[in-house]
Amino acid sequence: MKTNKNYPKSFSHIGLTVPNINEAVKFYSEVMGWYVIMEPSTVKKETETAIGQMCIDVFGTDWTEFEIAHLATSDGIGIELFSFPNGVKEAPEFNPFNTGLFHFSVQDPNIEELIATIVHYGGKQRMPIRAYYPNDKPFKMCYVEDPFGIVFEIYTHSYELTYSSGAYSK
Repeated sequence: MKTNKNYPKSFSHIGLTVPNINEAVKFYSEVMGWYVIMEPSTVKKETETAIGQMCIDVFGTDWTEFEIAHLATSDGIGIELFSFPNGVKEAPEFNPFNTGLFHFSVQDPNIEELIATIVHYGGKQRMPIRAYYPNDKPFKMCYVEDPFGIVFEIYTHSYELTYSSGAYSK
């Protein structure tokens, strides 16, 4: 009997469009501590290279150039930053009820300090820090925004520990 076993895929990277590539690299490297693995560079529309053709495949032909930078988290997840010269420079209205990417999340045991740093750099705290399972686990979370209006969440503990039953005992 043949079984079709599936295995969990690993997360590779997330792409974020930002209004200013240099300001975004500064924020994410200084505030989040993410490693800059490729400094900001310009990609021009052309068909002579694999990257040029791939960008035309992805973005179509209604562009001439854009800026890109690559960062990485401590656990090797990539953060791909894009800045398009003719794009809308404001974040879309936050609407988690619509289909699409709602948020991403990071983990830091010192949630209060990270939030204070985000706010100091021009971001926002969107809600009070809340405790998941306040009577059972000392896990906290909070939604914030970067200075560009991109919403993300902070957890104090791993996703698995936060949601698994019996993973933490006092």
